[in-house]
Amino acid sequence: MTKSNSFAGVFLRGLGYILPRQYDQRDIERLNVILWPGASSFFAEEIAMLKNLFSEEDRKIFKQKGLTEDEVISQMNLFKKDRQTIKLNRPCRVADGIVIIPHSEIDPLVRIHDRAAEEGKMIKFVPASGAASRMFRDWYRYYETEDFDKSEIGTELVKDLKKYAFYSDLVEVISKDGRDIGELSDNGEYNAILEYILTDRGLNYANLPKALIRFHEYSDHCRTAMEEHLVEAALYVGDNRGISRIHFTLSEEHREDIENYIEAIRKDYEERYKIELDISLSVQRPSTDTIAVDRENRPFRDANGWLVFRPGGHGALLKNLNTIESDIIFIKNIDNIVPDRMKEETVLYKKILGGFLIKLQGEIFGYLRLLAGEDVDENKLEKIVGFSEKKLFVTFPPAFDTFSLEEKGDFLFDRLNRPLRVCGVVKNVGEPGGGPFWVDEGEGMQSLQIVESAQIDLESEDQKKVLESATHFNPVDLVCGVRDFRGEIFDLERFVDGATYLIVQKSMEGGHLKALELPGLWNGSMSRWNTVFVEAPIATFNPVKTINDLLRNEHMP
Repeated sequence: MTKSNSFAGVFLRGLGYILPRQYDQRDIERLNVILWPGASSFFAEEIAMLKNLFSEEDRKIFKQKGLTEDEVISQMNLFKKDRQTIKLNRPCRVADGIVIIPHSEIDPLVRIHDRAAEEGKMIKFVPASGAASRMFRDWYRYYETEDFDKSEIGTELVKDLKKYAFYSDLVEVISKDGRDIGELSDNGEYNAILEYILTDRGLNYANLPKALIRFHEYSDHCRTAMEEHLVEAALYVGDNRGISRIHFTLSEEHREDIENYIEAIRKDYEERYKIELDISLSVQRPSTDTIAVDRENRPFRDANGWLVFRPGGHGALLKNLNTIESDIIFIKNIDNIVPDRMKEETVLYKKILGGFLIKLQGEIFGYLRLLAGEDVDENKLEKIVGFSEKKLFVTFPPAFDTFSLEEKGDFLFDRLNRPLRVCGVVKNVGEPGGGPFWVDEGEGMQSLQIVESAQIDLESEDQKKVLESATHFNPVDLVCGVRDFRGEIFDLERFVDGATYLIVQKSMEGGHLKALELPGLWNGSMSRWNTVFVEAPIATFNPVKTINDLLRNEHMP
C-alpha cells in the first residue's frame, strides 16, 4: 500500500499507527467517510496549512534524512494531542508476573542455553551511542569553577584519582606535556588536572563515547567498557567454531574512534580467549530523528533559520535491532558491566535467562503449529489457554468464553505468534528508571510492561502509589526471541505501541522547544511482545552513570 495523503492517513499516523502494515487503502477510505461529515475537507485544510510552513530547502532536508513530508507532519500532529499516559494496574511481584527460577532448574536451563549458543544462534546487542559527557557532568562543572583549586572537593577528587583505571593514561599524557601529576596535585592545580582528563589537551574523556572510557584495572592491562562487553560475550554467546557475535550501536560522530579502537584491540582478545570476534556496528538512523516545535507547535528553527531535528531517543534503536539476523538477541547497556572477578554470577544468569527463553519458546511454537493446523478441539484450546495464562501471563477479554471455536483459535494464535522477551529484573534498590508492572489495556485485560515514570500520570495519587509500591527494577537485562514458529524473523515494527511516545521540554539558543521521543526500546517499542519477568540477583546490575560509580567496590580490582 502506498502512503495515503488523505486526512485519515495522516490522522492515523499522527496517532502513532504504522499504516503500511496495519491498514490498507480501503480502511482509510472508510475512515474518510465515517469520522464525521466534512471531516475530509477539514483535515485537507489542516494539512495544507502545515505544508505551507515548509520551504523547498526544508523538504531537501527531509529527503536527506529519509523522511517524507507526511511523516514530519504526522510528528507535528502528536504535539497537538493531550499527553498519552499508561494506566498502571499494579506492580509485578513474585508469583504475580515475576518468575523465580527454582535451583533444580538452573543446570538444565544452562545446558539448553549452551546447546543453542554452540549452534551459533545468539548475538549480544549493546546500545553504546551515549557520550561520556553525562558521566563527567560534575567534574566538568568543577573544571569551570574558578576557585576549585582551593576547594576540599578538589582535594578529595585528586586523592581518589589513583583508584581509577585511567590513572596511568592520565599520568602519561601529562608527562608528554612536560608536566608532572604529582607536582600539579601538590600545588593544588586541580583545574589543570581536570583539563587533562576532560579536554583534548589530554584524555578528552568528556567528548568520547562511554564505550571507550577505561572502567577496570587488571594486573597487566586496563579495560574499557567496550572491552568488558567483548569478554562477556565470549563467555555466553560463543559458538562451537569459537565465533562470538556482538553488535554495538553508536553515534556517527564516534564511529571512526570506535572502529579504530576495535582494530587496535581485536587481535589481543581473540588470542587471549581463543575466539573469533564477529563485531558489527550500526548508527542511529537519521530517519528516526524527530522535528522540534515551539510553544505554538510550529517548527522550531535555529538562529540560521534551519529546522531543528533531535534524536528520537533509545526507541529509535528498534530499527537497528530489526536488522539483526539472529535467533536470540541479548540486550544490555554499555555501562552495566563488571570486572572478571564478578563475571561468574552475571554469565550464569545470562545463561539461565537464555535457556528459559528457549524452553518457553519451544512450548509456544508447539502450540502455534497446533493452532495452524485443522485438528483443534475445545479440549486442546483449553490447554493452550491454561498455558497462555500461567506461562505467558496473558489475560483474556470477559467475552472470550462466548467466542466460537474459530474465534478462540484466532485470538490465541495472534497472542502467541509474537516476539518473545525474557527480562531479568532485580529487587528495587532505589535506582532511577523503569520497572515491571501490570498495565490496563481496556476491555478488562492487562499486559506485562516495563514502565518509566515519565509514561504515567504523576498527578494521580493512585498511579503514584502503584509506582512507588514496585518491588522490582528493570536493569535492562533482556534476552529476545525474534523468529516465529516457521523460522521467519519478525518485523519488530509491527509490535510497537505508537501511542507511548513522549514529549520533552528543552531549551536551545535561549528559546524553548518541545521534542518528541519515540516509544522506548524496551517500553512502547516492545509493548506488543510476549513478556516474562524473571528475578535476577542484584549482583548482575552494576551501572556506571557517573564517574564516581567506578569507585564502588564492584568496579575495583
